[in-house]
Amino acid sequence: MSAPAGGVEPVGPGGRSRGRPPARGHALADALDLRQEDERRRAVRALLREPLMTSARTGPEIFAFVRRHAEWLRAWFAREAGWTLVVESSLARLVKTPADLGDGTRPALPAAGPRVPFSRRRYVLLCLSLAVLERSDGQVTLGRLVDSVVAFAADPVLEAAGLVFRLEGREERSDVVAVARLLIGLGVLTRVAGDEQAFVSQSGDALYDVDRRVLGSLLAARRAPSGLADLGAALPASRPDRTRRRLEALVEEVHPDTDDLRNRAIRHALARRLLDDPVLYLDDLDDDELAYLRTQRGALLRRLVEGTGFVEEVRAEGIALVDPTAEATDLGMPEEGTDGHVTLLVAEELADRQRQENDCAVEVSALEERMRDLVAEHRTHWRKDAAAPGAERELVRLAVDRLVALRLVTRDGDLVVPRPALARFSYAPPTVIERTS
Repeated sequence: MSAPAGGVEPVGPGGRSRGRPPARGHALADALDLRQEDERRRAVRALLREPLMTSARTGPEIFAFVRRHAEWLRAWFAREAGWTLVVESSLARLVKTPADLGDGTRPALPAAGPRVPFSRRRYVLLCLSLAVLERSDGQVTLGRLVDSVVAFAADPVLEAAGLVFRLEGREERSDVVAVARLLIGLGVLTRVAGDEQAFVSQSGDALYDVDRRVLGSLLAARRAPSGLADLGAALPASRPDRTRRRLEALVEEVHPDTDDLRNRAIRHALARRLLDDPVLYLDDLDDDELAYLRTQRGALLRRLVEGTGFVEEVRAEGIALVDPTAEATDLGMPEEGTDGHVTLLVAEELADRQRQENDCAVEVSALEERMRDLVAEHRTHWRKDAAAPGAERELVRLAVDRLVALRLVTRDGDLVVPRPALARFSYAPPTVIERTS
C-alpha cells in the first residue's frame, strides 16, 4: 500500500502504524521492564542467601537493587512467605522464620580461618559477647571483650549446665576468636587495628568498631527472649525438647481462625520450605499441606518462580526450586575441591546402591572402606592430608554431613539412608576428544 499524500502512513487502532515494527519507545519500555524484573530477582536471591546485608559488606550493585526495589521486595516476601523485610540507608534485614526449627544443618561458621561449625560452647560465647557489646562503647578491644565475657559467664546457671569459661588456654581463646570473626562477617564488628591470631598467641590484641545498627538487627524473633521466663515449669524436662519449645516460642505466630487465614499459613509454610530448603519431600508434609499442594501447586510455584528466577523440578516424591545462577546457593552440589569431589563420589556410591535396592541403608563403616579405595585412586589431585592414615573417617563424615544438609540422605546412628533426590546425581562417562593434526 502506498502512503497517502504528505507521506503519512495509515494507522490502526491505538495509533500504532500497521505493517511497521513497534516504535522505539515501546522497545525501550520492554527493555526497562526486563531490567527491572532482573534486578528484583537478583535482590530476592541475594536476600535469601544473605538475610542481613550492609552497604559496606554487600556488593554496591546488589545493595542498590535492594534499596531501589525495597517496597516491592517487602510486599513480595510478606505475601509469599510471611517474612518481614527492613531496608534502611545502610542496612537490609530479611527476618526469616524457618520452616523447620529442628534443622541442625545450618550451623554458624566463622567468616575467616578454619570453617569449623559452631559448638554449643561457641554459641553460648556468642550470646555472651552480644550482651557485652550491647553495653559497650563504640569501640572495643578483643581483650576487653573477653574480660567482660568471663565476668558475665560467672553465672550459677551456666556453671550448673556445665559451661565454665576461664578463657585461659589456647583452645578457649580460639573459640572467642571464632566468635569475633563471625561478628566481623556479619558486620557487627569492623577491625580497626591488630589481629585475632595475635590474641590467640598472647602476643597482641585487636581493636574493633561496633556497629550498633547491625547489632540491633541480629535477633529474628517475634517475642523477646526475656519473655520466655514465664514459660517456667511448662517447658519439657529434657534439654532438646526444652530448646525446641523455646525456639517455637520465639517465632510463634498468631493462630489463624478462618479458612482464608489457615490457607495463607499453609501457603507460607510451603513457600518457606521451597525458598529455604534444597528439596521439599511430600512425605514430610501433613495432610493439610498435602491437600493444599494438590490444588494450588501450579499457582504457588508460578509466583515463586516469577519472583526468584528459580527453575522448578516436580517429581513424584517432591519438589525442588533450583537456582541456575547459584546466587542464592550457600551449599552447592557438586562443588570444586577435595571435599566437593569426595561428596560427589559418596553420593554416586549411595545412588548406585539405591538404584539396585530401594530403601537401602548403608553402614558408615562400609563407606569408610570404600573411601580408602577412592583415596588411593585420587590422591594425586586431592589435598595431601586426605591420604593420611585414618583420614577416610573425616572425609566420609564431611561428605555425609553435607548430603544430610542437602536433604539427599538421612543419618540414623551408624546408618546412612539415601533419599529420592539423590538419584539425580551421578557421573557421566568421560568424553575423550583426540586432536587431529
